[in-house]
Amino acid sequence: MTCLALVALSVACQGNAQPVPSPLPSPTPHTLPTAAILQSTDVPAGLNPCLGSGPVDVYVAQLAGADATVAARASAQWQGLRADGAVAGAISVFSADPGACKAELGATGNLKAITSIVAVFADPAQADRAWGSGVFGFIPPPVAEVVPGVARGTTTGLGLSSFTYDRPPVQLACWHRAVFVALVVVSNLDAATFKSATAVVDARLN
Repeated sequence: MTCLALVALSVACQGNAQPVPSPLPSPTPHTLPTAAILQSTDVPAGLNPCLGSGPVDVYVAQLAGADATVAARASAQWQGLRADGAVAGAISVFSADPGACKAELGATGNLKAITSIVAVFADPAQADRAWGSGVFGFIPPPVAEVVPGVARGTTTGLGLSSFTYDRPPVQLACWHRAVFVALVVVSNLDAATFKSATAVVDARLN
């Protein structure tokens, strides 16, 4: 749940320094982002996958044909993660109405929709820094800031580097685990669906 780091430690034993083994790295091979995002079997009946769900570049290209402005913004947000070290990323969008497929995340009006994004980085430190900089426009609130409906840190159940937003009709969770950053955004769906979707994605991040 926290950023992994290699820490050099030593202890004195009869005048000789004996190294302590470093923590084990995150298991490899890592889950592919396309496998970590929400799948059709993870969402409620009646929500259908939007065209372009899969690698982020494919999603952006598909979105460009529906709304060039929204696509350009999504592309810039993805390039921001790439600049922070993301080596691959995937997105899945499910909606009860095709109109939500071309909307910005969380801006689907009264339409039911659920989106997941997972990006993988070269190492946990990069992933944690990227999470702190914001994922697709969603930036963690300051540590000491208290905002109704917003939680940050271990109280979210997603680790220290995490925050949740719970102000219906929109609920979202954004967090860092191992070499991943993840984002789940739910619109006009119940709390149980939001919690289930977040837990499913989190369990896949190795």
